[in-house]
Amino acid sequence: MKNRKLGKTGLEVSPLIFGGNVFGWTVDRAASFQLLDAFFAAGFNAIDTADTYSRWVPGHTGGESETIIGEWMKRSGNRNKVIVATKVGMDMGEGKKGLSKAHILRSAEDSLRRLQTDCIDLYQSHIDDPDTPLEETLGAYAELIQQGKVRAIGASNHKADRLAAALDASRKSGLPAYQTLQPNYSLIERAEYESNLEPLCAKEGIGVINYFPLAAGFLSGKYRSESDVAGKVRARSVTKYLNERGFRILDALDAVARKYNATPARVSLAWLLARPSITAPIVSATNLDQLNDLISSVELALDRESIELLNRASA
Repeated sequence: MKNRKLGKTGLEVSPLIFGGNVFGWTVDRAASFQLLDAFFAAGFNAIDTADTYSRWVPGHTGGESETIIGEWMKRSGNRNKVIVATKVGMDMGEGKKGLSKAHILRSAEDSLRRLQTDCIDLYQSHIDDPDTPLEETLGAYAELIQQGKVRAIGASNHKADRLAAALDASRKSGLPAYQTLQPNYSLIERAEYESNLEPLCAKEGIGVINYFPLAAGFLSGKYRSESDVAGKVRARSVTKYLNERGFRILDALDAVARKYNATPARVSLAWLLARPSITAPIVSATNLDQLNDLISSVELALDRESIELLNRASA
């Protein structure tokens, strides 16, 4: 398996990144360790998380995912082989949110402590903060990079105009620039990324690590009716895809999956991996069977005919 250059960060990541939002939420500590062991044993090398994971769970305060990852790295003794990406900016309660210098510097220390490391490989602005000057945000990252606490920075959930403005501010002020983007992008969520963000990322050499590559599980094919999603944790995210276009995409995925003796999830990821602008999709699994299916997508090379069929179905 060949690693991929992550934009201009100097980092090289495996073609899939493990999404740590499930750790401490739908997966307990022991199962998280088991999944991470299997993922890294298969030759993958990167994890993405955020300080806010999993604050939405009753009784949680945020930082649960980072804590589990930190404990796993300490137990495994493999910190030097792991690329850790985390994020800052989402609401942590008590007014702790946004991309002000004070909040970023404080949050970085909290994340470093939970991750039990002295450096974050990729530190990302989780969400845009229009109330804080871009120069203040980038200046905070400059301090962290200078102190050796952060290697590279990226943006998540940013519109094209704001990402362009941040890149422009970096050039004008001599401050560090975002080298990666984390957008919501999949076979069913194409418009925003392909129309506006992809051209900018290609022009600026920005690495793209997209989240929800399976659209919260819809593209795995396991949700095909209202009854399939009833009572599921992802129900709210998936229900909006139960429409004519969604079913058309599932039909195309089924056809390609039959052709390659694969699963819809594997085909969905293979479609993404064939797109030149995508560095590595962020994937999550809650059991080893799911994980093994996702992992096998890197070996699946779709032919032009299959890619075009999926393109037409999801247009």
